[in-house]
Amino acid sequence: MASMIAAKPLARPATMFARQGAVEERRQMLASSTTGRTTKKAAFVTRAQAKRPNGSKMVASAAAPPIERIKVQVDYPTKGTFKSRFGDNEKRKGADVLVEALEREGVDLVFAYPGGASMEIHQALTRSKTIRNILCRHEQGEIFAAEGYGMATGRTAVCIATSGPGATNLVTGLADAMLDSVPMVAITGQVPRAMIGTDGFQETPIVEITRQITKHNYLVTNVDDLPRVMREAFLLANTGRPGPVLVDIPKDIQQMLTIPDWNQELKLGGYLSRLPPACPSNLVLQQIIQALSTSEKPMLYVGGGCLDASKELREFVEATGIPVAQTLKGLGAFPMGKYHPKSMDMLGMHGTVVANYSIDHADLLLAVGVRFDDRVTGKLEKFATRSRIVHIDIDPAEIDKNKPAHMPVCADSKPTLRGLCDMIKDQDKKFDFSAWQTELDGVREKFPMSYPPVNGELIQPQHAIEVLHELTGGKAIISTGVGQHQMFSAQWYPFSEPRNWITSGGLGSMGFGLPSAIGAQVARPDALVVDIDGDGSFLMNIQELATLTAENIPVKMMIINNQHLGMVVQWEDRFYKANRAHTFLGVDNEYHITGDEVDIFPDFVTVAQGFRVPGRRVTRRSDLRAAIQEMIDTPGPFLLDVMVPHSEHVLPMIPGGGSFEDIITTGSGHDTF
Repeated sequence: MASMIAAKPLARPATMFARQGAVEERRQMLASSTTGRTTKKAAFVTRAQAKRPNGSKMVASAAAPPIERIKVQVDYPTKGTFKSRFGDNEKRKGADVLVEALEREGVDLVFAYPGGASMEIHQALTRSKTIRNILCRHEQGEIFAAEGYGMATGRTAVCIATSGPGATNLVTGLADAMLDSVPMVAITGQVPRAMIGTDGFQETPIVEITRQITKHNYLVTNVDDLPRVMREAFLLANTGRPGPVLVDIPKDIQQMLTIPDWNQELKLGGYLSRLPPACPSNLVLQQIIQALSTSEKPMLYVGGGCLDASKELREFVEATGIPVAQTLKGLGAFPMGKYHPKSMDMLGMHGTVVANYSIDHADLLLAVGVRFDDRVTGKLEKFATRSRIVHIDIDPAEIDKNKPAHMPVCADSKPTLRGLCDMIKDQDKKFDFSAWQTELDGVREKFPMSYPPVNGELIQPQHAIEVLHELTGGKAIISTGVGQHQMFSAQWYPFSEPRNWITSGGLGSMGFGLPSAIGAQVARPDALVVDIDGDGSFLMNIQELATLTAENIPVKMMIINNQHLGMVVQWEDRFYKANRAHTFLGVDNEYHITGDEVDIFPDFVTVAQGFRVPGRRVTRRSDLRAAIQEMIDTPGPFLLDVMVPHSEHVLPMIPGGGSFEDIITTGSGHDTF
């Protein structure tokens, strides 16, 4: 297929557009260390600087104006309106100081599981009049739920666990939040200070364990530091590139009496001074517009960094006519599929042919809020080889990390896009990329998203998700686990709005679907939330069915059940001669061979009923629509077990380490490879 549409790579132009203004901004901003990721590299050198003898710096451009950095609210969000339940000079426990700090941040919901080292915190939570705790049944469930809350709202989520195994059970979620840029404050209890380092009961050095998978972390050793530490934790979590911050609090600090000082000076001078500009200078914006003016085939490549810039992104596309391709984490930042003709939908390993074609053939790539990860780029040397690259990202650590940018712009995507829109309007700039759009429309028509029809009553996973989209009007919040069902959902449930897509992208954490749906549902209680999950992924946090019933959370679950680890099976089919290496999840006889429902294992409907969650299984295509409608209409939580064949493959597919010319568009588990 690729040979029919691939073209010979074009030579790069000898002279790229000017970049001195952008380099000067980076020189000013990154002279000392990066922002947002306090555990990342401590210094940053531009590629141009690295090529100079002895690493000498570029002379500053006189034309570069001073940088106006992102403005940060240093005080508590509720300052001036918050009323403490304690008197000004009334002593209270450290745990009460912690809970009041959360209240002052405007937190009204936490995900917390108690234990010996965090009991004081839970006792203090019971004294709060405004904070509700969602008691998930596993610490991994609670931190995934916190991620779902953060993804669905953009607000900072809070989870709390005890020391030792409670804290270590948060590790996967912290790494997941770090890679997917989810704002979060994770609070852990710790053994008393005198016991730290003695290998005491349930002691783990959680600060050291999580140092590389958090944006920052704290071990509180002075109770009087709690107000400052908590304010800093929230500020770090939700400024710059969002991410998780861990606060570890020994039990004796929680029990100690104190009178808190809520007006302490923050110790974040270096961090705040290195925050990127709210918007690039007019010089840089003008350079971007000039690049557009000389381009014939521009493309927007947008990711999770654009979720809060959806309005500006749409306006920019309307003003320029540039087509848009979205990453897995960026889905919904721009209307997908049928919702907008400029949308090429998802790019990357399982992206559409037209999205990957557009990036491969573009002559200018505007990469906004993305990090050029391997599931998007494949073989880096062959990614966007015809393009000049403008990389706009709030995290300087991502600029030039994987793919060198011809024009690096370290800034917030929202004000940057707003600045571009305003400048285009002020200058009355007109663009005509109709020929490029026509070319892409032709590719889309020639290689549409499709799946082969089947005879009889088999239910294909793509069809099940299409029916769900139809019956929900495309307005549901969708969470997923990780695997084939996740990619099918990304392909066949197009989103018209941001923050309706809750999934684990960078880390790819199985077991993410159900608990993250819980977080999304309690964050947006009026929304319909559906966890589209795989049988393997769902099993990993199945205990959270108890949370649904106990907390009265009406999450719907549609399990795409193929009795296998479907994505691994697909790779076995393609690259390992279909040799099954522990990817069958049933026992004894295989349902897909016998057709006998007694061989389906486990029986999710019966398991759900044990948690007082109603459910139904559907095995026939003719029964599917009514079953999905029943799931939607049933008050409270509902589990729908949809039996699908394990022979389906997620297509298109670019093999790992491959490029666009290697894209696969046909075949399934019925074929021999």
